[in-house]
Amino acid sequence: MKRIVILASGSGTNAENIIKHFKNSNIAIVTQVLSNKKDAYVLERTKHLNVESLPFSRADFYNSEELLNNLKLKADYLILAGFLWKIPTNILEAFPNKIINIHPALLPKYGGKGMYGMHVHNAVVKNKEKESGITIHYVNENYDEGAIIFQQSFEVLVCDTAKDVAKKIHILEQENFAKVIEQVILENE
Repeated sequence: MKRIVILASGSGTNAENIIKHFKNSNIAIVTQVLSNKKDAYVLERTKHLNVESLPFSRADFYNSEELLNNLKLKADYLILAGFLWKIPTNILEAFPNKIINIHPALLPKYGGKGMYGMHVHNAVVKNKEKESGITIHYVNENYDEGAIIFQQSFEVLVCDTAKDVAKKIHILEQENFAKVIEQVILENE
C-alpha cells in the first residue's frame, strides 16, 4: 500500500476527489494534506474526510528539514493539487519521479511561473486557442517542465469565456487526475 501526501493551496476539490478515490483502495491511501495557506478551504475539507492536515510556512518549506522529514515518514508519492510554490531541491531529490502535478493547460503552452488558474484560462481565450485541456506531469526543478504523463484536450468554442474554459478544465481534472495517479503507482511498483 503506497502512501500519498497532497500539497494544496486552495479550495481542495481535486484533493477531495483523490482522497475519495483511494479511500477503499488496496493500492494507495492519502495519509496527509499539507497547505501553504493556513486558511485554505482544503484544510476544512480534510476534517470531513478524516485525513490529517497541516498548514506550513514558507520558512518551513524552504529552510527547514522538519517538513522533509515529515514527508519521508508519511509519503511514497507527493501530489500537487493546486499547489503553486516551486518544490525545493531537497524534496525533489528525496522523491525522484514521485512528485506529480496537474496543470490546467496543454503544456508546454501556458506553463511557467504565474500561469495558474484563471491566468491560464484568460490567456487561452485571449489568444483564441482552438483547444485547451489538462496536463498531468512529473515535477522537476522548473515550473511545468517535468515529463508529461497524461494530457486530455477539448475544443475551445468561439463563444467560450475564460469561466467556460475553467469549468471544462475542472471536469477533466475530476475525471482523470486520481485515475492517472493510480496508473502511475501501478506502473512504478
